[in-house]
Amino acid sequence: MWSTAILLFALAVTPALTIFRWPALIDVRRMIGVTALVYTIAHIIVYFALRLWNFSFIANEMMTRLTLIVATLSTIGLIALGSTSLDAAIRRMGAKNWQWLHNTVYVVTVLAILHALLSRGSFPEQYVMSGAFLWLMVWRVMNRHRLGADPWALAVLAVGISLFAAALEAWCAWLKRGYEISWTLGNNFNLDLGVAPAWQLIVPGLLIALAAAVRQQVARMSEATSGVSSPKDPHVAALMRATGAVRSVSASADQTASAAR
Repeated sequence: MWSTAILLFALAVTPALTIFRWPALIDVRRMIGVTALVYTIAHIIVYFALRLWNFSFIANEMMTRLTLIVATLSTIGLIALGSTSLDAAIRRMGAKNWQWLHNTVYVVTVLAILHALLSRGSFPEQYVMSGAFLWLMVWRVMNRHRLGADPWALAVLAVGISLFAAALEAWCAWLKRGYEISWTLGNNFNLDLGVAPAWQLIVPGLLIALAAAVRQQVARMSEATSGVSSPKDPHVAALMRATGAVRSVSASADQTASAAR
C-alpha cells in the first residue's frame, strides 16, 4: 500500500511543478521512485516471511490469485524502473529508449492499484488511491490543453474525481459484499464509517484549485508591478532565468574586458 502511495507522489511531481512553480521538486522525483521500490521489496520480504518461506506455496499463490499476478507484474516493472534510474543507464540505453521504459510507470501504477482493489479486504485507501491516480492522468490531459494551472478546471476536476471515488466504492462494495449501492453512496453524507474517500479527495482537490488561484493572482500582481509578463510554463520560465543569467555574466565579462583595454 505504501509503495503505491509513494508512486503516486512521484507522479504528482509534474503537477506540483506546474501549479506551484516549484522547480526544486524535479531533483527529488527519482528519489521518490526509488523509495517506492524499497518499500515494495520490504513488502515482499514480509509476505514471504508470513508464509514461512514456503516457496512452493508462494509460487502457487502467485500463479492462481489474480491480485498476486498483477502484483508480481507491477513489482517486475518497478524493479526494471529502479535498476535503470541512474544516469549511467540513460547513457547506456539512450535517452529515447530510457524515456520509453520509464513511461511504463503509468502501467506499473495501474497494476499496483489493481492489486489493492482486488485484495480480499475493503478499505478507503483503495478508492482514494484510485481517485488520485485518475486525477493525475486527467490533469496531464488538461495540461496539454494549457489548463493544468487553471483554478476553475482544477475545481471541476476535484468534484469529478470525488464522484468517481464514491461510485467506485459503491460498486466494489456491491460486488464484493453485496451491499446496496444506494446505502454505500448514502454513507458519503455521514461520519458513521469515518471520512468517506470522496471527501478525502475533494477537500485536497479544492485546496489545490484555491492554491492555483492564489498563485495566479500573485503572479498577476507581480506582473502589474514589474510590467513584465512571465511565461506560464515553468520550464520556459527556468530557461528564461538561465538565459538571463548567461547574459548577465556575458555583460559583466564585456565590461571587465573594456576596463582592461
